[in-house]
Amino acid sequence: MRTIIALFVVVVLAALGFAAWQMYVPSAPPPGQTFVLLRSGYSTRRIAAELKKAGIIRSELAFRLWHAAHAKPTLKAGEYLFERAATLPEVHDRIARGDIYVHVVTIPEGFTMFDIAKAIEDAGLGRAADFLHLAETDTQLISDIAPGAKSLEGYLFPNTYRFTRTQSLEEMAAAMVRQFRQVAQQIGLAAQNSANRAAAAVDQPNASLPDASKPDVNKVVILASIIEKETAAPEERPLVASVYSNRLALNMALDADPSVIYGELLAGTYQGSLHHADLTINSPYNTYRFPGMPPGPIGNPGRTALEAALHPASTKFLYFVSDGNGHHRFAATLAEQDLNIAAYRRALGLHSKQ
Repeated sequence: MRTIIALFVVVVLAALGFAAWQMYVPSAPPPGQTFVLLRSGYSTRRIAAELKKAGIIRSELAFRLWHAAHAKPTLKAGEYLFERAATLPEVHDRIARGDIYVHVVTIPEGFTMFDIAKAIEDAGLGRAADFLHLAETDTQLISDIAPGAKSLEGYLFPNTYRFTRTQSLEEMAAAMVRQFRQVAQQIGLAAQNSANRAAAAVDQPNASLPDASKPDVNKVVILASIIEKETAAPEERPLVASVYSNRLALNMALDADPSVIYGELLAGTYQGSLHHADLTINSPYNTYRFPGMPPGPIGNPGRTALEAALHPASTKFLYFVSDGNGHHRFAATLAEQDLNIAAYRRALGLHSKQ
C-alpha cells in the first residue's frame, strides 16, 4: 500500500511539475519580432492554437486551463508583437489587457490619396490598390459637406495615426475624414445645408469662392490643396491664396503646376517631372489651359492651408515665383514678375533670357 501511495505522490508531483514547467518556464525566445494576429470572434481554443503555432506558448491545453481559471477579463482581439520569451501567465495577461501592437502611419501635409495608399501598404495594413479604390469611391463619408466631391481626396486629413490590422481600410479612411471634420469645425469651415448651393457647386465647378461667411467647403479645400503644394512656408500661404483668389476674380488661368501634375497622376501618365509639353494636355486639371479651379482637390491640405484658403490676404498680387531659398516673391504686374524671375535666375546662377 505504501508503495502505491508513494507512486501516486510521485505521479502527482511529476504532473504538477510538468504543468508548472508548461506555465512558468518561458518557451524559446521568438525569432526576432513575432506577430500573432487574433481576429475578433476567435475562440479560446483558436487563440491557444495560434500562440502555439507561433512558438509563443508550449501547450494549448495549459493555456486553455489557465484561461478557464482566469476568465475575467476576456481575451482581446488584435495583433500582438512578441520580441522576448514570456511565461504562459504573462502571455495570457497581455492578451487579457489588450496590449495590442499599433502601426503608426504618418500622413504629411499635401500627401495625395496615392501617397496615403502607399503609406498604408508600407505599414502592412492593406493593399494600396484597395485603399485607393476606397478613396475613389466611398464619397458617402463626405456627402453632407462636399456633395459634389468625386473622391475623398482633400478630406483625408494629414496627421499621425495609430491603426491596427484588425481595423478595416474603411475605418482608417473614416478616421482621417473625422480628423478633417474636427479641424474644419475649429476654423469655421462649416458644411452647407442648402441643396441649391450644393447643386451649384456641381454645375459650376470653376466659379470663384463664395462669401467667406458662407464658405463652399469643396471650393475651399480645392484652393487649399493647391496652396499646400505651392509653398511649404506657412506665413506665405495667405499670400499665395490671395494670388489665386485675385486670378479667379479676374477669370485668369491659375497656372498652377501642381494641378497639372495631379491630372497626370489620375491619368497614370506622370513621369516624375513636369515639361513644357505637359502644359498643353487636355485635362480639367490643366489650370494653364482652362481658367478657374480644377474639378477637385489635388492633395490633402493641412490646417494652415485651409485657413489661408478660407481667409486669403488682401493684396493685388497676381503672380509669384520662387526666390531660390524656399520662399517666394510676389508681384501685382507682369513687369514686376519679370524682375522677380530675373532675380530668381540670378540666385541660381543663370542668365536671364529675354
